[in-house]
Amino acid sequence: MSPRRVQLLAADTPHGIALLAAAVDAGLLGEGRERLLLTASRAPAPETVPAPDETPGPAALLNRFDRVLSWSRLIRPLHPAAWAPRPDDAPLWERQLRSLWGLEDAEVELVVERVGTGPARALARIFPDAPLVVYATGLSAYGPTPGKLDPLVGTRVRRLLHPPLLPAARPLLLSEFGVPAEAVPAGALRDVAAKAARALPPTGAPEGAVVLLGNDPQAPGALPAAAEERLLVRTLRAVRETGPRAVVLAPHPAAPPPRTTALERAAAELGVELYVPEWAHPVEALYELLRPSLVIGRASGALPAASAVHGLPVARYGTRETLERMAPYENEDRVPAVIVDALVPEPAAGARSAEGADVPPSAGGGAPLGAEETAALVRAVAFCMWPRVLPELRDETERFLTAHPDERVRRYFARRRLASLGLPGGVPGPLTPVVRSPVVRRTALRARALGRGARR
Repeated sequence: MSPRRVQLLAADTPHGIALLAAAVDAGLLGEGRERLLLTASRAPAPETVPAPDETPGPAALLNRFDRVLSWSRLIRPLHPAAWAPRPDDAPLWERQLRSLWGLEDAEVELVVERVGTGPARALARIFPDAPLVVYATGLSAYGPTPGKLDPLVGTRVRRLLHPPLLPAARPLLLSEFGVPAEAVPAGALRDVAAKAARALPPTGAPEGAVVLLGNDPQAPGALPAAAEERLLVRTLRAVRETGPRAVVLAPHPAAPPPRTTALERAAAELGVELYVPEWAHPVEALYELLRPSLVIGRASGALPAASAVHGLPVARYGTRETLERMAPYENEDRVPAVIVDALVPEPAAGARSAEGADVPPSAGGGAPLGAEETAALVRAVAFCMWPRVLPELRDETERFLTAHPDERVRRYFARRRLASLGLPGGVPGPLTPVVRSPVVRRTALRARALGRGARR
């Protein structure tokens, strides 16, 4: 008799539920196993926003799973984004959860996002023998693994699932562990979004309305609420100059109800009809429901998804501010912001279709990079973020920086970071061989350490 097999799938956003449903439909998660969906919330106060399975749209996708359980309610009042059991307590938690969920002696497989944090970290610790499948809902698949992941966890990862948002690039997430990446087919993602769209209540907006993506208020580089609203007002003015008169604001799922007073006032002055849903709709479902004439956003993976998966024109706003505020350089959201800033045009520069055709930019917009050039840029930025994790990218990064001395590309790299790594652009050309000398670098590190010690 074959052993009972159970998949525990963790999702803390509507995007996560949609991608998991598409992966099931595409046959990427196997057959002959029971699937338990564990939902949680990354919001600072989870009780103030609906759980991802309780919003219209995702609820129509739950029939892909045998049971739906709330991880947030299970561990309340602990926060699901931060809590994980102590190592000594993990066996107790495993026995408790196997009993509570009726798993008994079943073979467990974990399907999780952000394996080093949130529910994924807790589940990986509670079920130490379970293999893992990691998925990325947005552009994080193309960036390096955040931090130094415990090898005992990284070696348990069998596959990486991701949407095909940048086909020219090979995902770097978990590549140091040799994890193979598989793209969830765009057709499956669109079918899931179309089904979710049919379950949405009417937004009141006409077909073809512009969709303005709200930003995650907890994301690194996020602006204060008042500054974010001012930026949205400027963006609304830029959008109005391109012609559209109907705009739908799509808040981030983890965001509280947005401040829209100034935005509504600006819309009235500009003659724009502004629609603000009462709750955050899954934006992929909005794409299929409204077929927008333009999707505009900041560093969200939903922006390239609009183009690559749904065939919609896109534009960006505020990515420069996001990158300038983002610290440290190793921040895991840097690569998504770089991709959007490099590949997607500003409203004044027109929009890009899924086929890659550009509307000619106006004088005020910067021309975006091509897909191949953006893929090379991403790998160079990833090496500068985590050179010890991705040492094999050093020669490639040197060639890229040498071939792109212009500010259009160099602005994505901190000069001090380039100098510390001995890369082109960090110091004047004649001094580069000196900086790259191992002896000089070791001496500089010792001097820095001695200086810190003297200051103490």
